[in-house]
Amino acid sequence: MLPTLDDVHDAAERIKGIVVRTPLISDEALDSATGARVFVKAENLQRGGAFKMRGATNAMAALAPEARARGVLAFSSGNHAIAVATAARLFHVPATIVMPHDAPRIKLERTRANGAKVVLFDRVKDNRETIGASLAAESAAVLIKPFDDPFVIAGQGTAGLEIGEEIAPDIVFVPASGGGLSSGVALALPNARIIAVEPKGHDDIARSLASRTVQRNEPGVRSICDGLMAESMGALTSQIAFDRFERAAAVSDQSVMRAMRFAFSHLKLVLEPSGAAGLAALLEGDVDVRGATVAVIASGGNVDAETFQRAIAE
Repeated sequence: MLPTLDDVHDAAERIKGIVVRTPLISDEALDSATGARVFVKAENLQRGGAFKMRGATNAMAALAPEARARGVLAFSSGNHAIAVATAARLFHVPATIVMPHDAPRIKLERTRANGAKVVLFDRVKDNRETIGASLAAESAAVLIKPFDDPFVIAGQGTAGLEIGEEIAPDIVFVPASGGGLSSGVALALPNARIIAVEPKGHDDIARSLASRTVQRNEPGVRSICDGLMAESMGALTSQIAFDRFERAAAVSDQSVMRAMRFAFSHLKLVLEPSGAAGLAALLEGDVDVRGATVAVIASGGNVDAETFQRAIAE
């Protein structure tokens, strides 16, 4: 069942007091560089370091007591893992998280620090959905999907609600992979033009919008944006995307690192590569934003020190 704007409002009530209302940050240098009024939604300051806390908390809060008693399971490259582990700890629910063995160390550490059991897999050879479904069947745990779940989508959409309560954006740049955040924001901001941002070479959303069918990425494609590496959009998120996304923009690793550096220098924000993708697309200038009011979602800040240092140095 597709979530609606009413579901996003319900999610906002359900997660109130648990998630953080993150700030919208503006800067003259960003406005000058783009010719627009730009506001950056700093979800890197969210509990758990990323927007994922919104959807995980909404999904967890919606579970019946008997379902919570069975525990929860999730598969994630990092931020969804941290969010589910954190929400599970807050709701006193056992959690098992399936993560790629090459996930950033900081994300593995934070997931384990919240008390979750971590099961590692090879993202090239293995299918995380298959592993997750198998573990859920064995344990009767409830699977909290990273994006293709109505409660997760509605929870992520609360970031858009918060934007809409402060400004009326003409255009919103949203990092996108499976589409949970981007589709949720599209529901929350029905009058805004939605630009989904994905890594170059991992451009299934652009191909899906062009063909009006869900396209998949080839396995083995790598990007510095480890959080934007889903194989494809989901059944629910793609329906919302086909209806609401204006287009998808692809960003290179180099442009993402430049955006990380810009965010640090001008906005005083520490962003992970995936979290900087929306800003990278804006700064690339391929989308005409002159004279517009623009929102950019900086979706996360869980970055290894080595990666961040390399971005700043370059």
